[in-house]
Amino acid sequence: MPAATIESAPAFSPTILTCDIAIVGGGIVGHTLALGLQQAGLQVILIEAQPESIAVAKGRAYALSILSGRIFQGLGIWEQVLPHFSQFSQIQISDANSPAIVHLLPQNLGTPALGYAAGHGVLLNALQSKLAAAENFTYLCPAQVDRVSYQPDRCEISITTPSGQVLIHSTLTVGADGAKSPLRQQAAINTKGWAYWQSCVTATIIPEHPHQNIAYERFWYDGPLGVLPLADGRVQVVWTAPHQQAQELVAMPIEEFTDRLQTATGNLLGKLTIDSQRFLFPVQLMQSDRYIQHRLALVGDAAHCCHPVAGQGMNLGIRDAAALAEILATAHQQGEDLGSAQVLQRYQNWRQPENWAILAFTDFLDRFFSTNLWPVVIVRRIGLRVLENIPGGKHFSLRLMTGLAGRIPKVAQSEAA
Repeated sequence: MPAATIESAPAFSPTILTCDIAIVGGGIVGHTLALGLQQAGLQVILIEAQPESIAVAKGRAYALSILSGRIFQGLGIWEQVLPHFSQFSQIQISDANSPAIVHLLPQNLGTPALGYAAGHGVLLNALQSKLAAAENFTYLCPAQVDRVSYQPDRCEISITTPSGQVLIHSTLTVGADGAKSPLRQQAAINTKGWAYWQSCVTATIIPEHPHQNIAYERFWYDGPLGVLPLADGRVQVVWTAPHQQAQELVAMPIEEFTDRLQTATGNLLGKLTIDSQRFLFPVQLMQSDRYIQHRLALVGDAAHCCHPVAGQGMNLGIRDAAALAEILATAHQQGEDLGSAQVLQRYQNWRQPENWAILAFTDFLDRFFSTNLWPVVIVRRIGLRVLENIPGGKHFSLRLMTGLAGRIPKVAQSEAA
C-alpha cells in the first residue's frame, strides 16, 4: 500500500496527498514517532522545513536514557546505532569544590549501563534509513507549512515544496516543530513557564586523559556543568551560566576558555583542547496548557521544555513519541477516529503529568544548587553525602533520571538496552 494517495485535481491545482498522520517537524522526535506509526501500519507523511543536509549535520550529542535506548531497541535501530554511542559506566555528581561526590553505578540500577551519549547525526540517519524503504511513509523535505485547517473529519495542510504546492488531507496532525512551534501558536494553545537567568554553552572537547565512560554533573554556584563522554574519546560539555557570563565564555579566546573549563572540571580530564565551535542557547522551562486539540497533538519541545541539567529534554520527547504511537496504533486497531478528543486525551493523560514531574525535578536541581547561600549549601552537601551512602536513594534517583519510574511504552518492554 503506498504511503500517500494522489487524488485527481484540475490543472494548476495543488497536488493532493492523503494519509492517516501528518507530522510537522523532522527532527529526532518527529522521526521516532513516524517510525512507530509506520510499523503499526499507519500511513504517515513527515514534513521538515530545513534541507536534509542541514537537519542531519547538527553537531550535537544527547544524554540518552535507558528507557530511550529500549524504545529504539523496540523500533529496530538499536543494534545499528549502539556501536557509535558511549555507554555510561558511572555518573559522578559533585557540588563545586566540595569533596563529597556521589558515584552512581550500573549495579545501583541493575542495568549494564546508566545511559548513553548519542550523536545527533548517527541517531537521525538510523531513523531515516529505517524509514526509507517503507511503503506507507512519505518524507517531504524541504517543505514549508503555509496553513493548517482543522475540519470536523480531517486536517487540511497546505505546504510549499521545491516542486510546487501540495495539499495534505490527514486524520491527525502532530506538531514536532520545536519550542517555538508555529502549530502550537496557530492553535492558540497557551503555555506556562519562564526563561531562566542562565544560558548554556556547548562545545566538543578533546581531553588529555581518557574519560573512561564517566559522565559528570558538577554543580557550580552560577549553574551546572555537564560532561558527556563520547564514543570517539572526546567529551561534550554543557556549561550553564548567567547570560552575560555565558556570552563571555563564547566570545573569549579559545585558550582562556579551555583554561576556565579545565578549572571548572577540577582537572579531572587533564589539559583540554576545544574541537568544535562554541554554541550558545538560552534556557527555559515551558509546559503547554494542553498537548491536544481537535485533530492536533504536540510532542517534544513543541509541548514542553526543561532545564538541560540531568539531560532530560530529548528523552522526554522520545517518550512522547513512543506513547503517542502506542495510543494511535491501539485506536487504529479498534477502528477509532485517530483525531478524536477521546483518543488524544489518553495521550495527554499519560504524558503531561510525567513531564510535569521531570520539569519540576530539573527546576529544583538548578535552583537548589545554583546558589551560594550557606544554609542551602550546607543542606545540599549533607544531602550528597547521605545519598552516596544510601543505595536505595541512588536506585530511586536513577529510576527517575532514566525514565524507568514512569509508565513504560510497550515498544520499550525489552531488557536488551
